[in-house]
Amino acid sequence: MLKNFWYAVEFADRVTRKPLKIVCLGQSLVLYRTGAGKPVALSDLCAHRGAALSMGTLKDDCVVCPYHGWRFDPEGACTSIPANQPGRGIPRKARVDSYPVQEKYGFVWVFMGDLPEEERPPIPLWPEFEDLVRNGGRFKAVTGEYLWNSNYERILENGCDIAHTPFVHAGAFGNPDRPDVEEYTVEQPDEWSAFATVALHPPVAKGLWAKLYTDRKSRNEDRPPVVTTAGWMLPNMIKLHVRLPLGNMIIYDTNIPIDETTTLVKWVALRDFFTGDWADANARKRVLSIFDQDAPVVDGTRPELLPADLAAELHLRSDMISVAYRRRRQELAAKGWAVSDADRIVGDVPARSATVISSPGRRAVPELARAWEQKAQGFHPSADETQDEAQSPSPEKE
Repeated sequence: MLKNFWYAVEFADRVTRKPLKIVCLGQSLVLYRTGAGKPVALSDLCAHRGAALSMGTLKDDCVVCPYHGWRFDPEGACTSIPANQPGRGIPRKARVDSYPVQEKYGFVWVFMGDLPEEERPPIPLWPEFEDLVRNGGRFKAVTGEYLWNSNYERILENGCDIAHTPFVHAGAFGNPDRPDVEEYTVEQPDEWSAFATVALHPPVAKGLWAKLYTDRKSRNEDRPPVVTTAGWMLPNMIKLHVRLPLGNMIIYDTNIPIDETTTLVKWVALRDFFTGDWADANARKRVLSIFDQDAPVVDGTRPELLPADLAAELHLRSDMISVAYRRRRQELAAKGWAVSDADRIVGDVPARSATVISSPGRRAVPELARAWEQKAQGFHPSADETQDEAQSPSPEKE
């Protein structure tokens, strides 16, 4: 799993004034909106006794812990401790991680890392999303989600893989009579993405989409191929662009790592044909049928995680797009952007662990960074430290 990237973690219309729990990279977050409508992302763990803030309520722009009523503002600082007597201050260490947030393409994006703004990778470009029918454009969009019991990188590679189509998707859009993959060039428009464009020869469409082939010639084996572009966009996204006889179908997937072997995929499917509402259900059904075919195969892949060593699995010319991803992944791991044991804590129950991704606030106030960290098994603050914090006589400000 990779940190220091923007993750599209939830559809924007699901983030409201009611605290919402989501999990990304193994870390629980609470999402909500301020009174002005700005989305907020905080660690979903009260700094006091570890209650889930997502079970709480909102007071003005602060989330209120359901256990003891501590309030945390959008920056993660505690602003109220109801149990305090008048005049007793709020410890500087009373805070939770706050992560940068943006709203774009119908999603709430959270930056899972501690890099300063000028060093952060950009949110990937989804140019077609600005051209929606509801805005007077040509693309109609449907959305959905799908839960996989797979590592997100295995899913990412599957979405870019060309050679699996005739076998996993045989009879749908894969043609087992034409399994060969033509030579292609990996296109890398920037350091964060890569794409491959090939001509495929799918079988004749069935059902509603059979209308795409309107004459006998287009139905036989001599009909022109379907040009398809598939690629990855870091840290976890897939783009698939299929150029059908009647128009374009473009699917964006954000593969959210719940943990290393569980992934929640949230997707947007765009089309510039059959743009009426009447075709939406069929469009959703087709996307989900693709996942239904892929998931059992990918879920059963071993090892569950991509090998760190490129030589650990065999690669062919048809795997170039996957190899490009693995090489870039190696570079980022060497840079320290891979989630590692240093980002994980183990609780009092040995089998229970969690990820704690450092936020920009930790980097900004390094002397307090450990203060609001979840404690690992076997670590306990010293008696002096606990007593000093409990007897803090006056408000402290960062």
